[in-house]
Parts: sequence; C-alpha cells; structure tokens
Amino acid sequence: MITTLGNTDRGLEELQQLTDGCWVNLVDPSAEEIAELQRAYGIPADYLTNPLDPDERARIEKEDSALLTILRAPYSSGDSADVPYTTIPLGIVITDRVIITVCKVASGVPEELIRTRSRSLNTAKRNQLFLLLFLIAAKRFLQCLRAINKDVDLLEDQLQASLGNREVLALLKYQKSLTYFTTALRANELMMGRLQRGTLFQMYPDDEELLDDALTEIGQAVEMTNIASGILSQMMDAFASIISNNLNVVMKFLTSITIVLALPTLIASIYGMNVKLPLGPYPHAFAIVMGGSAVLASVVMVVFRRLKWL
Repeated sequence: MITTLGNTDRGLEELQQLTDGCWVNLVDPSAEEIAELQRAYGIPADYLTNPLDPDERARIEKEDSALLTILRAPYSSGDSADVPYTTIPLGIVITDRVIITVCKVASGVPEELIRTRSRSLNTAKRNQLFLLLFLIAAKRFLQCLRAINKDVDLLEDQLQASLGNREVLALLKYQKSLTYFTTALRANELMMGRLQRGTLFQMYPDDEELLDDALTEIGQAVEMTNIASGILSQMMDAFASIISNNLNVVMKFLTSITIVLALPTLIASIYGMNVKLPLGPYPHAFAIVMGGSAVLASVVMVVFRRLKWL
C-alpha cells in the first residue's frame, strides 16, 4: 500500500499523485509500486526492498544523492503470539525531492507521527521529518516497555498462588521480547551516534536538538530494558522455586490427610476380620471402636497441626 502525503493550504493531507517535496509511506508495497517510485525518483531498487526483510539490521547507507536509513522499530504481535513484542525494520529514504518510509507491516511510527504532529508537520523539511521518525520510534520503545512491565506485574500476582507452568511460560515470552528490544536499541543507538558524528546531511540547531532528544529517549529505553530484563530473569528463578514450594505444601497436606484417614481405616479393617477380637461380646463395641478411631485420628491431626503439617 502506498500513501502520499503533502502540505496544502489546509495542512497535511493525502495527495492523489506523487509530487516533489511529498512524503511517501509504503506498507508492504507491491512490485508495481516499487517500480513506480524508481521511475519517479531514480531510487535504487534495494533501498526500497531491503527494509522489507524482517531480519534486516539497523544501518545507514548512501548512494549518490539518496540516503537510506534502516532502524528497528517496536511492534506488538499480540498477547497470544509466541513473542508479544518484537522489532521490525523501518526504512527511511531521503533524496533531494522526496522522503520515503517503507515497512513490511504498519509499524505505527509514521502513523503516530501523522496523528500527533499533523498540523505542524512540513514534508518539505525532510531532515526534520527524518529525525522526528527517530524520536517517535524511541518513544514507542518506552511505551512498549511500560506495557510489558504492567503485564509482568499482573503475572506476578497470579504466580504467587500458581502450581502450573502457564505463568512462567508467559514470563519467558516477555523475556524474549526484552532480548529483541535490547539488540534493536543497541543497534539504533550506534547508528544514531554515527549520524550525530558524521556529515551525512546538514543539520541545523533544531535538527541537532531533535537528534539529542532521540538519543536521550533511546538511552532511557536501553536502561529500562536492561533493568526490566534483569528483574524478569531473577523473578523467573524465584517463582520457579515458589511454584515448587507451593506444590510441596499441597503434597504435604494431602499426605497428612492420607495418614489421618488411614488410622480409622486400619482399625476398621482389623475389626472386619472373621476372628475373635476384643470387645466382640459387648453390645456397644461398634460405637467404642468408632469413637476410639475418631479420637486417635483427632490426636494425630492435632500433632500434625502443631508441627505445621496441616
């Protein structure tokens, strides 16, 4: 899908055709759409196809007047997925005539930028738009990390009384997400550091401030990810022990109840034999035997309670 955006008298609007100074947002583009952009702006084909590879690493590449930047953006796969949060490559192509964003799926970064800054956004200021995309991507990492921490807190409450593995496996999924985040954030941070030190394009004071803000957000996201990952690792180890302990408590309780019930059963079994036994001639023998069994079971239960086995 191809979406062309540009500034008009009414602000940022979707355009019906490609023009100079516009912003082209590609989501899972077809071969015809890629060919159309190549013809219109002379962009190398791999600049538009490389970001569609889900394993593409974050990097900066320049050829002639076209600058390709690929960053890793957070993506929510849903709670039912094997990995609830992962990262996907988002390509940003800048030329003298246009800025293009390309991604295999809707990453949410261009969409959030349009939603939050549609009034002040100027597609002709390509460098500023480029840096704003960096800043939005960094902030989305922080949003996803807060969502992960919230979900982990809910799982923590459930784990305290859990005897199964469902909650631990759910924590493992979030641990995978944090691993993906750590790798992506480090790659983005290195790439942005190179952008800050290099001279790939001219930056004005406002642009430098935007880049500093993006680097600050990335640094904060890296720190939050490391903290969350460390806490989650320790939590998984602790709760694995808690689940084992909960199971031991249940088994101890069931074993104690089995012993308490086994005593009356043993006495009843003995008195059920077809041989002469004490109290046989007495008319109240049954009541005496049952009462003795109940007293013995009660004494054992009291002993177990004092030992905290029940």
